[in-house]
Amino acid sequence: MDFFLGLFVFIFGAVVGSFLGVCIWRLPEGLSIVFPSSHCTACNRPIRPYDNVPLLSYLWLRGRCRDCGAKFSWRYPLVELITALSAIAIFWRLGFSWPALVYFVFFASLIVITFIDLEHQIIPDIITLPGIPLFFLAGVFILKIPFLDSILGILIGGGLLYSIAKGYQLLTGRDGMGGGDIKLLAMIGGLLGWQSLIFIVFASSLLGAVAGLITILIKGGDMRYAIPFGPFLSLAAAFYVFFGQSFYRLLFLLHNSA
Repeated sequence: MDFFLGLFVFIFGAVVGSFLGVCIWRLPEGLSIVFPSSHCTACNRPIRPYDNVPLLSYLWLRGRCRDCGAKFSWRYPLVELITALSAIAIFWRLGFSWPALVYFVFFASLIVITFIDLEHQIIPDIITLPGIPLFFLAGVFILKIPFLDSILGILIGGGLLYSIAKGYQLLTGRDGMGGGDIKLLAMIGGLLGWQSLIFIVFASSLLGAVAGLITILIKGGDMRYAIPFGPFLSLAAAFYVFFGQSFYRLLFLLHNSA
């Protein structure tokens, strides 16, 4: 990918990231992601087109509204940057292809889910419920995942976390995992196939355990502090897209050399 093509992909990703920032803010509130247009939530003044340039506007406005001076969340440029870098990574690896587009839409969904879950500790059904059949179809017909592998990915992904959640509830009397996580893993399994779940569950559990330990240390040993699991599932799914096959090849080599 040459410089100018890479720059175009980066800008495209940043523009999409700007829209994702709107989704992250409005979806938990039950608001339309189309109307009204972008505006300051403090003074309700519409944001001017030249103040709505991804990444750059936040810098030259110093993160504040031009009209009332209210601070804009740091989340907006961060989401724009993450989406732009995701676009670069996906299209650099896969080129301009239908699989690359599918993965980009998948990553965009995971970014929205991650930031909403971090802030509100919910995973909106409006993303996962239609995402399960849509990503299943994309996995089978565009990524060429075998039909049975995708079906099993949905069933095992959803069923595995459901079993873990029910087991934790029976043992502790507390809810340890929400239904949103269950639907999210079903959506992931539908796109990537059941084989991906081994890596994703292991990696997300490891990441969650590390984050949980750090949180316990920061919170002074309070083990009941809720940690959303959706971001770890999303991050593990993203890792799998880029490194999952290498991980399985490494395991195969280690097994054969043992």
